[in-house]
Amino acid sequence: MVKFIHTADIHLDSPLKGLEAHEDAPVDEIRGATRRAFDNLIDLALGEEVDFILIAGDLYDGDWKDYNTGLFFAARMGRLAKAGINVFIVSGNHDAASQITKAMPLPDNVTFLSSRKPESVTLENLGVVIHGQSYSFRAVTDNLAVKYPLKDSNYFNIGLLHTSLTGRGGHEDYAPCTLDDLKSKGYDYWALGHVHKREIVSEDPWIVFPGNIQGRHIKETGAKGATLVTVEEGRIVGVVAHELDVLHWADCQVDLSACETADSVHDAVRQEIALALDRAGGKTLAVRLVLMGICPVHAQLLDRTAQWTEEFRGIAAGFGGVWLETVKFRTSRKKGVGEVFGKDSPIAGLLESIQGLEVDGDTLLGLVPELASLKSKLPAEIHGDGAFLDPSEGMADLRSEVQELLIAKLLQHGGGR
Repeated sequence: MVKFIHTADIHLDSPLKGLEAHEDAPVDEIRGATRRAFDNLIDLALGEEVDFILIAGDLYDGDWKDYNTGLFFAARMGRLAKAGINVFIVSGNHDAASQITKAMPLPDNVTFLSSRKPESVTLENLGVVIHGQSYSFRAVTDNLAVKYPLKDSNYFNIGLLHTSLTGRGGHEDYAPCTLDDLKSKGYDYWALGHVHKREIVSEDPWIVFPGNIQGRHIKETGAKGATLVTVEEGRIVGVVAHELDVLHWADCQVDLSACETADSVHDAVRQEIALALDRAGGKTLAVRLVLMGICPVHAQLLDRTAQWTEEFRGIAAGFGGVWLETVKFRTSRKKGVGEVFGKDSPIAGLLESIQGLEVDGDTLLGLVPELASLKSKLPAEIHGDGAFLDPSEGMADLRSEVQELLIAKLLQHGGGR
């Protein structure tokens, strides 16, 4: 029997985005999350007595700030070496040869596969051959898979590749290839990386994205971990996901349609957070609240969003181990503008004008040229993960928020009929 762990996108020492600005944020969890998740990976490997570990790219999150990142990794590899566990790695876009300027001597049990061409490593004692190629630079747009060798029929064949396949939302189109490209090699298992959400692309043969081991921001919700694969007599008999993360992100949508008082709003929020905490299995939880519904208290919510947000933050803190990332106010009125102010009233006309305001991305960049200059200086991967959005993308939401805020203010101060 052969057992191995397939992991990817560890992004060691990457910061978690969205919580660090808050005074009550879980600083230790934020700063050490990827390391603690990686320690969980090492513990899993030792506990399962696996034969080897595959890391399908983005072990690191770019060049190290200092040598501590490399020292941490080397120490963990030392633990595996003592247990006779080998580690095989291909670099991805974040840890390509061109991205990492520092180096650290590693134990002999660690192998980085070549970035010049596909390399095959044969494990004679296990009857396994591993094929893979690292990135030599960040933006690899060539189809690397087509140059991988065909299956060696004398062994159990594994392909190790950092790729977007035919494209995945939120990820740059690196090392693109098709499902047929992979299947044509005849391998028994394809260990993929780059996509941060777990996905079983195929079961014949097995083609798997394990996802990352720790969510880093609100777009990476839910459980994160690695895949444990068991092989008997040359056939895969088990492909099992194991949770490794130490902090969950949750996007909680709270329906306030039936809420008419502040207490009922608080109760609805409290209930959704409790459900999210239960799904997280008691792990530290970072929550984004999205308040929704045709809501009787819509005007009151928008009239004092800052105060409501602090109240919700207090509710979250009351659970222990729960922190609020942000609150999105997405409720709506029961009545239209015409019903509230009169169809032909000046106020209705003003609000309709605001709703009709159109400013596209080019116009906005022209009005504020510093935005274009800033955007041009940012790395390509920042655009890809949504950290810097096209300024036009939020205009529809902005128009709606301005209109609703005006209506809320007017209603709260007697402006409605």
